[in-house]
Amino acid sequence: MDLKQHIRNVPDFPKAGILFYDITTLLKDPQGFKMTIDMLATPYSGQGIDAVVGIESRGFILGAAVAQRIGAGFIPIRKPGKLPARALKETYDLEYGKDALEIHEDAIDKGQRILIVDDVLATGGTAAAAVQLVRKLGGELHGLAFLIELLFLNGKQKIAGEKVFSLLQY
Repeated sequence: MDLKQHIRNVPDFPKAGILFYDITTLLKDPQGFKMTIDMLATPYSGQGIDAVVGIESRGFILGAAVAQRIGAGFIPIRKPGKLPARALKETYDLEYGKDALEIHEDAIDKGQRILIVDDVLATGGTAAAAVQLVRKLGGELHGLAFLIELLFLNGKQKIAGEKVFSLLQY
């Protein structure tokens, strides 16, 4: 199955000049969704990962499924103001502005082996912020896994030195 055929391209979203890769069309296909999770989880099975960190919002869908598949816990990283307990915040640049992410201060125990999962690696700002949050809490980052990597944006530069796995490249 060609997973790319199940991803819808939406021009000018969320603003003019941005081409958005909509994975909802992939997620609604039972075979495509299963194959995606299988392929994202396989490199991490048996690796002793304690928890998967999923980045709001599509990273929740993929990350939770990967966590379940590899027998790990799941930790959400959210947009500011969405978590009910005390949280750490990290600000980052997007290709079209600025944003921030938060994680509960008690989400990760020192030394826990962590995998970060998200749908797209674009400029790398979101991923770099997630890496910083994991490290601030004492997590041992095992790697980052993405469904899509936008090669032309060179997002790996912002997370240089990290183990990065992506299923699809554009």
